[in-house]
Order: sequence, then C-alpha cells, then structure tokens
Amino acid sequence: MAAVDVIRAKRDGHELSDEQIDWVIDAYTRGEVADEQMSALAMAILLNGMSGTEIARWTAAMIASGERLDLSTVGKPTVDKHSTGGVGDKITLPLAPLVASFGVAVPQLSGRGLGHTGGTLDKLEAIPGFRTQLSTSEFIGQLADVGAAVCAAGDALAPADRKLYALRDVTGTVESIPLIASSIMSKKIAEGTGALVLDVKVGSGAFMKDVDAARELARTMVALGGAHGVRTVALVTDMSIPLGYAVGNGIEVAESVEVLAGGGPSDVVALTLALAREMLAAAGLTDVDPEAALATGRAMDTWRAMVRAQGGDPDSGLPKPREVEYLRADRAGVVSGMDAFGVGVAAWRAGAGRARKEDPVSPAAGVLLRRRPGEWAEPGDILAELHADDADRIPPAMADLRAAITIADEVEHRPALVIDRIA
Repeated sequence: MAAVDVIRAKRDGHELSDEQIDWVIDAYTRGEVADEQMSALAMAILLNGMSGTEIARWTAAMIASGERLDLSTVGKPTVDKHSTGGVGDKITLPLAPLVASFGVAVPQLSGRGLGHTGGTLDKLEAIPGFRTQLSTSEFIGQLADVGAAVCAAGDALAPADRKLYALRDVTGTVESIPLIASSIMSKKIAEGTGALVLDVKVGSGAFMKDVDAARELARTMVALGGAHGVRTVALVTDMSIPLGYAVGNGIEVAESVEVLAGGGPSDVVALTLALAREMLAAAGLTDVDPEAALATGRAMDTWRAMVRAQGGDPDSGLPKPREVEYLRADRAGVVSGMDAFGVGVAAWRAGAGRARKEDPVSPAAGVLLRRRPGEWAEPGDILAELHADDADRIPPAMADLRAAITIADEVEHRPALVIDRIA
C-alpha cells in the first residue's frame, strides 16, 4: 500500500478499509509512513470524520501496535476510571483507594498536565519520594496487594498512539472526536482492565466546550469499550468552574486527603461518590455504600498503603510556596462567576502546569480558592490565594485570576455537576 492512497481516500470522504487502517497504523509506528503524511491523514479525518466501524478498527490497530497487559493474575475484578481533564480535577486521588477498599483492583495509568489542565502524576509527585514509574510486575503486584496503583503508562502500551498524540498536538487536529476517542480507549483497553468508567468533562475548563459534542465523545468511547470486551459507562460532568478549592499539585493532594478523611469540598465528594458507585457496579458490587466508607475514613488506609508502595511518605509535609499573593474583593456581593479556564491558566502561569511536555512544574504552585460561586464577599475579603515559587510569575497569573472571578448581585446559572450518564 501507499500512504498517499490512504490519504486520498479519506480526503475524498471514503470509508477506510480494515486493511488500509491496519497498514497505515503499523507503518507509521515503524516509521515507514512519515509524520507529514500522517498529519495529512489526521486532518482528513478531522474534516470528514469516521464511521463507527472505522473508529473501532483504528483503535484495534493502535492496541495491536504494542502490548496488552494481562491482569488475570491480580485475583480481583478490575475497573479503571478516565477523566478527559479539567481544572482542580483531583478525583482519581480519593477515588482509586476508595474503590480499592472494597476489594476491587483499580489499575490507573495516568498522565501529566499540559496547559491549563492538571495531571494526576504531577500531583502525586508532590508527595516526597512518590514514584510514578512502575514496572509491569510492580504494577500487577501492587494491584494484588494494595488494590490500587496510579502510575505512568509504559512505552510498550499503544506506541502508535504516543506518536500520533504528539503529532496531533502540533498540527491542529486535536479536536477530532474519532482521534480523541481512539487515543483514550486504545490505552485503556491495552491496560487490561475489565471495566471502565469515563468522566467526560464539558465547559470552559474542559477540552469539550459543547455538551452535545461531549455526549458524542462519550457515546463513541462507550461503544469502543463494548466492541473490545470492556464494560464501559460514561458520565458527562460540568467543568465550568473548578472542582473544589485547590488548583495545583501539592494543594490538590492536601484537599484529596481531606476527602479521604471524611471531609473536603462537597462537589469533590459528590463526584467521587458518583464515579465510585459506577465503578463498584461495573465490578459487580451493587449492594455496598461508598458514601459511608468515605465518611468514616475507611479508604485512608488504602491511600496510605498505595503511597508507601510507590515510595512515598504519607506522613510527610507537602511543599510550601515561597510566594503567596491574595486576590481581594473590590466590592460587596456574591461570587457569581468563576471561569474554570481562567483559574486554570492562572495556576499554570504560577508554575503549576507546563506549556510543553518537557517543562518542569512546581509542586507548590497553584490557586487556593477562598470563596466559591454563591458565597458572599465584603470589600477586602480574600477571594483566592495565588501560590508561586518565582515572584515574577505573580503579576501575569494574578491578572488571569482576577479576570476569572466575578462578583455581582446574584449567581450565574450553571449546569448540574453530573449532566448525563451514557452506557
């Protein structure tokens, strides 16, 4: 086959054959198809879309480009959760040990933050000594012993996706729903989990801004999971304002520990429980109560065991910022709007995120909200704290933070936290 023939077929709106898809993914992984050719094909897919049959085959070809883990020796039902990313989205941290505390194994292969969205691995690495790189044997052994492991995916899992993901990021083809869905699901299916719960976020702080597009992405991924034998359900959730009060790395870990201790922000607790119920049901446990387990701190032992297993010290202090600046209210009123994207950008500018994948992040940087929508503020009251290690980062970050928070006479309408469920 020739790459140009595959490109022309999709450019002209034709459905790619199984043979074309298998060949182009394999040849691209091996370097036989050049980046510029795959860029052209990705753009053709963005513009012309893919059928369900094409997406399923494309996903299967990316899975076949590498290894598929076998978790059968874990000896427990396995269920994973994936979020499409947001601001203050720390849910994996309390969720994985909570679900694992019921005897379910949670194989969580996570990523790093880029731009305004945070990354679970960056957050966990704020814990002194925590290792996010585990060998396959360490990963499987920890699932059997502790029940939860949160780490980076190995290079052998869906290597075609790793190449294509980096290419999409620099060629304006990130927004393609077929390519988003196949990217996420190829890694999750290759991971070997028996069931998967998806948290598809929508709103200003999410990748998907439109609820109909979020539903389409959710339906596409649920169908892919089913086609590959992985029980999959998706919740479409709101990301118009940040989750919780903490947006950063170390401060999100601290807030997660509060949730594990039976406290924490109500929205973080609510979403953790909604996803936990779906994960436990997918694992066949429908008569258990994660709310009681969370309220009593039952999952804390699993959290501490997971942190220790990955080299961290659950009793150590988290990093403190060298610089703290306060955003204060300039008038009396209710906090009406809190743009998740703007808060995420402020945290990123403060040092909590990265512009390029190779950039370092500050574990102490971020935004700590002191007021949330619906709460009253008097002139001079602190609305938020900006944390940074470099004083030069404060002014641009503060400008974004100030623009993101609105005080008015009444609260803006916003959607429910869980907008839809797709199975």
